[in-house]
Amino acid sequence: MSSAAAPAVAAAPSALTRRGAIILLLVFTAIWFSNLQYRRLVHPDEGRYAEIPREMAASGDWVTPRLNGIKYFEKPALQYWITAAAYSIFGVHHWTARLWPALSGFLGVLFIGYVGFRLGGPLLGLYSAAVLGGCAWYVLNAHILTLDAGVTFWMSVGLGCLFIAQRDDATPTEERGWMLAAWAALALAVLSKGLIGVVLPGAAMLLYTLLRRDWSLWRRLHLIGGLLVFLAIAAPWFVAVSLRNGEFFDFFFIREHFARFLTSEAHREGAWWYFVPIFVAGILPWLTVFLWTARRMWTDAPVGRNGFSWQRFAVVWSAFIFVFFSVSGSKLPSYILPMFPALALTLGWQLTVVPQTTLARLTLPLVAIMGVIALIVIVAYTPLASRFVDARQPLEPLLEYGVWLKTACVVAFAGGAMGLFYLRSGKRTAAILSVSLTALVAAMLVLTGHDTLAEARSTAPIVSRIVAANGPLRADVPFYTVRMYDQTLPYYLGRTVTQVEHYDELAMGIASEPDKAIATEAEWLRRWNAAEQAYAIMQRDEYKRLQDEGVPMRELGRDARRVIVSRR
Repeated sequence: MSSAAAPAVAAAPSALTRRGAIILLLVFTAIWFSNLQYRRLVHPDEGRYAEIPREMAASGDWVTPRLNGIKYFEKPALQYWITAAAYSIFGVHHWTARLWPALSGFLGVLFIGYVGFRLGGPLLGLYSAAVLGGCAWYVLNAHILTLDAGVTFWMSVGLGCLFIAQRDDATPTEERGWMLAAWAALALAVLSKGLIGVVLPGAAMLLYTLLRRDWSLWRRLHLIGGLLVFLAIAAPWFVAVSLRNGEFFDFFFIREHFARFLTSEAHREGAWWYFVPIFVAGILPWLTVFLWTARRMWTDAPVGRNGFSWQRFAVVWSAFIFVFFSVSGSKLPSYILPMFPALALTLGWQLTVVPQTTLARLTLPLVAIMGVIALIVIVAYTPLASRFVDARQPLEPLLEYGVWLKTACVVAFAGGAMGLFYLRSGKRTAAILSVSLTALVAAMLVLTGHDTLAEARSTAPIVSRIVAANGPLRADVPFYTVRMYDQTLPYYLGRTVTQVEHYDELAMGIASEPDKAIATEAEWLRRWNAAEQAYAIMQRDEYKRLQDEGVPMRELGRDARRVIVSRR
C-alpha cells in the first residue's frame, strides 16, 4: 500500500477553521500553563531539580552541577541551564522552576501536531495533537518538575524529523535538513537525561529494520554528517565536566547507566508488569481506541515507495521503550513517557480512518470506565484515605485532596459523555476535542489539588511560618539537617545546608569533598554546642531524643514530620 493514500486520510471529517484553531490554541495554552506557580514544590524530584539550577545561577558555574553545594553527576546539564537562565531573567519562582517541563510538554503537543500535518494533512495533525494534549500520563509528567518531559520532547522531535525526512515527496535537500535536525534533537536528548536519548532511538531503528528487513533506511540517515552534528552539540559539556571532575566519567557512564539498568543498585526495582497499570491509566482517555486499533496500527499501516512506514516505526518505538524499561533493573513510573508522542501519532492516524459508528461504540465503554472510576472515587476515597493516616500524614489534607480528585473524575466522565453525544451527532472532530480538553482539565485538577498535601511533602509551609513569625533566617548562620535531607529545604531557604550523618544520592559528591558534610552526630554536637547561633532541622522523634539528652535547642516551628530549631 503506497503512502500516496495519505492525502485521502485528511479528506475525511472537517478540520477546524482558522479562527477555530486560534481559539482552541488559546484555550489549550491558558489551561496548560494555569497552575505552575500555585503548587508548592515537593520532595524529592521537584526540590532537587529546582535547587540545582538555583545554585548554578547563583554561583555562575555552568559546568559542574551541584546539589546543596555538593557535586551532583546523576544527570546532564541541559535542563539545569534552561532553568537557571529562567531564574536569571524572571527570578526564582515556582513557575520558573517548572517552566521547562511545562514548555517542553506544550511544544511537544504542537510539534506532534505539525508532524501529523506534514504526514497526512490538517486532520491528522489536529487529532494527533488532541490525543497527546489530553493523554493523562503525558499531561501529568509535563507539569511535575522532573527531567522526563524534556528528554521526551527532544526524542519526539528526533522521531518527527525522521518521519518528515522519509516522506516520498521529500527532496534530497529536505531529507538532509530534516535528518540533521533529527541528529541535533537526539544530542539535546542526551544532554537532557543521558545516553537513553540516543540508545533508545538507535535500538528502535535497528529493531525496525530487522522486522522490516529493509536496510535501505540506514543509507538515508546521513550518518556521517549527523554524527558530526550530534558530537558538536553533545560532546563539549561532557568533555568540560570530565576535565574539571575526574570522578565524573566512572560515576555518570558506568554507575548511572550500565549499573542502573543491569542491577537494582538504585533501589527502584519492580515486577516485569510494573508499567502495565501505569500505561493503562496513563493512556486514558484513549484506552478503548488503543485496544481496538493496536493490531491495526501495524497491519493497516501504509508503506511508502521507499519502503518506509512511519506508523510501523512508531509502533516499534513505543513497544521497545515499554519492554526496555520493563526488563530494566531500575524502574520509575515516568520512564515510559517517551513512548506516548509516537503513540499519539498512530492513534491520531487511526482516529481519521476508524468508521464513525465504530468510534461511537468505542466511546461507550470509555464513558462506562470513566463512570466506574468516578463512582469508586466518590464512594470509596474517604475510607481508603483513612488507611494512610498516621502521625506524619493527617486525615484532613487527604480529605481536601479527595474533593479535587472527585471533581476531576466527574469532569473526565462528562467529557466522555460529551464525546459520545457529538459522535452520535456525526461530529467527530468536536467529539475528539471535547474528550481531549476535559481530560486536560481533569489532569490539571489532580495536579492543582495535590498542593493540599504540601504540609507533609514540602518544607515550604514550615519555612514560611517560621519566617513570618521570626523574620528571615540569617544566611551567615550555619544550618544543619540532621540524619535527614528534604530536597525542597535549600530551595525555600535560598541557601545550602550542612548534612549530618545522611549521604544518600549525594554520597559520591561528599566522598570527593568530605568537608561539605558532617559524618557523625558527635561532631555535629561539638559544633552545635560551640556555636553562638545555628539552625537545624530534624525528624520529630530525633528532636525528642536530643531534647531528652539535654541538647540546647529552641524550637522555631514544626510540621507533621519535622522540627526546625535554633541554638539559642
